[in-house]
Amino acid sequence: MNASSIDGSSHLLLEIAGVLYEGRMDGENATMCRAPRAHPGVASNAETFARFAQDQYNDAVVLLAALAGKLKSTNNTYAEYDDGVRSKLNSVLVSGRYTEPGDR
Repeated sequence: MNASSIDGSSHLLLEIAGVLYEGRMDGENATMCRAPRAHPGVASNAETFARFAQDQYNDAVVLLAALAGKLKSTNNTYAEYDDGVRSKLNSVLVSGRYTEPGDR
């Protein structure tokens, strides 16, 4: 496992979420299809689609941000566990002593 790779991946996911959020749908695009510029049936369907698309878009941004946080948390947990194992191994190396096989 490579902790820096996990950390980098979490930053990348967060960056993607930020870029997606900044590039969100322009409200003007959805208003171009409103009545009286378009037929009322078309305007209604376009508004329904725009609301659904915006909802799905927001969900994707939030999901990417949540995954980034979970990945960062996993990395921190792994680092803590790895430090604990390392300290136990170091204590064995420091306080342990070698006993000849015949002296056991």
